[in-house]
Amino acid sequence: MFVILASLLLPAWTQNRGTQAPVIRATVDVVHVLCTVRDRRGNYIPNLKREDFEIFEDGIRQKIDFFGKETGDDAQPLTVVLLIDTSGSVKDKLRFEQQAASEFLDQTLRKNKDMAAVVQFDSQIQLVQDFTYDYSILEDAIFEIKAGGATKLYDAIWAAAKELLRPEVGRKVMVILSDGADTQSMISDKEAIRTAQEEDVVIYGIGVRSHRFDSDFGKLKKFAKATGGSFFDSNADPKKLREAFGKINREIKNQYSLGYVSTNSRRDGSLREIKVRVRRRGLKVTHRKGYYGPQGDS
Repeated sequence: MFVILASLLLPAWTQNRGTQAPVIRATVDVVHVLCTVRDRRGNYIPNLKREDFEIFEDGIRQKIDFFGKETGDDAQPLTVVLLIDTSGSVKDKLRFEQQAASEFLDQTLRKNKDMAAVVQFDSQIQLVQDFTYDYSILEDAIFEIKAGGATKLYDAIWAAAKELLRPEVGRKVMVILSDGADTQSMISDKEAIRTAQEEDVVIYGIGVRSHRFDSDFGKLKKFAKATGGSFFDSNADPKKLREAFGKINREIKNQYSLGYVSTNSRRDGSLREIKVRVRRRGLKVTHRKGYYGPQGDS
């Protein structure tokens, strides 16, 4: 099935992609975890140190080998894929989506340091603009998007993670604007989540609802929770849509990066649960729930 899916998607990618950056492979299996920490009022906590955190894998405490505050100009490079639902069910909301998405990239991307790509999906998945540092190119691409037919949400997530974000380094983020109602994908939601987790992708979902069609915001919430992101219901309101993008912007700019080498040396490809704790009371940590271990020979 995946061979068939790749054969259908790859021509669309390669038509627009051009030269790719080389894939960097680590010789040691480091598990990377991006997280945010907030108090009971929802305020971000920006001044934590490595010793404030504890991380557990399948209940076993791990040593935090790498630690960083992903704030300001010193934060790791950010790679964003903007995944825009252009199916008929959100056609009447597309202009709002385009305006808010364009503003989001303008406010989020640091010049010559952060990149973004634009993908639209309906009955087909199209790479509208490959990764670029140039905001003006991204803006033009966003406003060139046209509405289409059915919805291949799960296929789009799988393709963006596997074909676009896989070779990238640094912080990898996918922002999805959709009603969440998949109607035509070849792969399951579980496999889409697994692929995002395997490629260290954090997913943020923004629900865009049309009253004339079904929606499934529960799926968008599921993708966000599993990968350490967040979901926001814009209620198809331009003001709330901008607010949702603003919240994602703030969350991206208030991340901590933790890295560890797992004490589990098995290479069985199994799902491993991650739990991050902070040694201060009353704080909530948001992070991805797990990852899939390595497979095969080292």
